[in-house]
Amino acid sequence: MRATIQYINRELTGIYPKSEIEGFIRIIFEAVCGLSFTEQVVKKHEKISLSDFEKIKSIISRLKNFEPIQYILGETEFYGLKLTVNPSVLIPRPETEELVQWIVQSELPENIKILDIGTGSGCIALALKSQLKKAEVSGVDISENALKVSRQNAQKNNLEVDFFQADILKWEQIAWKSFDVIVSNPPYIRESEKVWMHSNVLNYEPEKALFVSDSDPLIFYSSIAAFAKKHLAHNGILFFEINENMGYGMNEMLIGSGFSEIEIRKDINGKNRMVSCRNI
Repeated sequence: MRATIQYINRELTGIYPKSEIEGFIRIIFEAVCGLSFTEQVVKKHEKISLSDFEKIKSIISRLKNFEPIQYILGETEFYGLKLTVNPSVLIPRPETEELVQWIVQSELPENIKILDIGTGSGCIALALKSQLKKAEVSGVDISENALKVSRQNAQKNNLEVDFFQADILKWEQIAWKSFDVIVSNPPYIRESEKVWMHSNVLNYEPEKALFVSDSDPLIFYSSIAAFAKKHLAHNGILFFEINENMGYGMNEMLIGSGFSEIEIRKDINGKNRMVSCRNI
């Protein structure tokens, strides 16, 4: 193992930060060799098989092209769940786990109806179902390829969530039921902000799930807010993950849409990344 670790460090140094390389090493040995972090420490002097080393070489080659490790391995972890991911869906982020935590810790009745809009891999919907066992959870996405992934993840984690296809910008064309909680992490990165994005995101993650035009950056939020006014139950709560630079605009839009008790929360990095409001 030690020689393989040296190989990984040698190949990736100068491309990734040291801390990220260390993370890759832990993830790779667990995925390829089936070794937990503790086992990696205990067995660091043992040799790995030639076939495992060839698999690791292939992974390193792809990492050198800035392909996300989650796509290379086809799996990631989110809120304690193992989820399949591929380029049809965004890779779930830690800040989205904070949004899930906020919802879980809210004072909600047991038998509530929850809708996750723009569900992608199903990470939010599935995490909520795993924590709120009696909730009726649904997830909607415009992409059928994304929905294939979310349904696979539901089966993989033995969680009952109803995933279906719809374009939330055309929500009025569909008959909807009422929901007690609506949550969404829609596209919110402005086109002008692409210059700040890493190549592993720009080159591999689905563009339609990330970017909006600078001329109408709140297009999805406005549509979801209008939808929620019609289909969110009285006293129901709307939760969003947001662009850290658009907190003021979100607040004004939600006030104008008739929502109350608007709260913007910071993530662990001190950035305005979440908002909730109530339909009263």
